[in-house]
Amino acid sequence: MSSSMMTVVGDARAIETQFALGGFLAGYSGNTRLAYRQDLRTFLGWTDERQLALLDVRRTHIELFARYLESIGAARATIGRRLSTVSGFYRYCVEEELLTSNPAANVRRPRLRQESTMSGLDRSELGAFLVQAGISGARDHALACLLALNGLRISEALDADIEHLGLERGHHTLTVTRKGGKIVIIPLAPRTARTVYLAVGERETGPIFLDSMGRRMNRHQASRIVRRLARRAGIDKNITPHSLRHSFITAALDAGVPLRDVQEAASHADPRTTMRYDRARRSLDRHATYIVATFVAGASR
Repeated sequence: MSSSMMTVVGDARAIETQFALGGFLAGYSGNTRLAYRQDLRTFLGWTDERQLALLDVRRTHIELFARYLESIGAARATIGRRLSTVSGFYRYCVEEELLTSNPAANVRRPRLRQESTMSGLDRSELGAFLVQAGISGARDHALACLLALNGLRISEALDADIEHLGLERGHHTLTVTRKGGKIVIIPLAPRTARTVYLAVGERETGPIFLDSMGRRMNRHQASRIVRRLARRAGIDKNITPHSLRHSFITAALDAGVPLRDVQEAASHADPRTTMRYDRARRSLDRHATYIVATFVAGASR
């Protein structure tokens, strides 16, 4: 094959690769797309350094990529997510008949902990946090309630508009776009509804949450609010918006809400995700040592 012909073939393959990347990412939106784009950017950087064409990758290469991530100190969850993204991309390439098989299909992924290690708030801490949110003002209080009493993801809360508020069969509601683009209607507890409508005031359209400049609040601003409220409540933990979602899930389980209902409220596609929170919460309380100690004590009197 002549050098000019090889160039044409190479250019066609490069264009094919770009279309594949664009097509794969186009199937997602919001933070999911951003996360997948970052994962693929990391993988592309690794393949480019080795002058390895994306559509020529084999399983061995992806195994080496995983070892590379380990060598730079990436967390197991991060490695697992990036390998999942890479596998999803190659699965898309197979579906589009760009490849005959997925080179990442059988790549070994790191074992993850079976319980959540997120730092959440217990019942008293959550109460103190919400008290401080109420003192801070309607906007901060509304944000705290949606995160801690409805378990919303921070993106779901900040993307919510006034037009998404409603009333259905006596329930104040908020229409939320969940992870993956699923649209659901969630009820608002009376306390949450009051604070949300106070935060909205006389406005009829636009974002529920605005910053000091009148623009839609971003996640960094929301994180600062959460940290400030936690400090004022005397909570000596690294609390983030996701910590409040974690707290909602564990509080619901502590209150006796069935696991299936908690899964639905948290919008977990897989019940095993919800069970991770349950394991973290109950693993000590349910330990066999208490039952055995009581059982043996009864025979040693």
